[in-house]
Amino acid sequence: MRWLPDPRKPAFYARSVHDVARDLVGCILRHGEAAGRIVEVESYHQEEPACHAYTGLTPRTTVLFGRPGVAYVYRSYGIHALLNAVAEEEGVGTAALIRALEPLEGIDLMRERRGLERTEDLCNGPGKLTQALRIGLDLNGTSLVGDGPIEILPRAGEPRIVTGTRIGINRAMELPWRFCDADSRCVSRPWPPQHALRRRR
Repeated sequence: MRWLPDPRKPAFYARSVHDVARDLVGCILRHGEAAGRIVEVESYHQEEPACHAYTGLTPRTTVLFGRPGVAYVYRSYGIHALLNAVAEEEGVGTAALIRALEPLEGIDLMRERRGLERTEDLCNGPGKLTQALRIGLDLNGTSLVGDGPIEILPRAGEPRIVTGTRIGINRAMELPWRFCDADSRCVSRPWPPQHALRRRR
């Protein structure tokens, strides 16, 4: 297993957003009594129009242009809160969108919050995982390192990662900036073409 910076340290996030997104896969995300293993992440950069930072510095995007290792939480379609990790150097607008988790702790609590039973359906989407872990807009701008309310812990092992094009967007759809655990059933649909479970069907 190759050496990685510790996601509990700012240095983990002070790198290319694409490296950060890939290396978040397999890490543990915890908020309160619920936790899960990150199995899907997408990267966004100010140079492309699907990124909120593409429009420049605004009241909404201030966090994106801030210091690395901070949570960027925004509301999507007026319904769901989505969790991102800010990366690269201050002044460059980037984010790694955490798209899916494999539930590990607080699963009954997640079921209650989501109104669902199947474990693989609890966090297999960016709005689903924030509902399951009760991550809201009030956490926008909070630290992901140190004593912040959201904790990201190192990988226990190195997952097999497959890449694909990002989903749920209508601009810059051709960029291969989606990183998924090839062996997890908790990746959001559609699974990437190389996903191991897809090949078994």
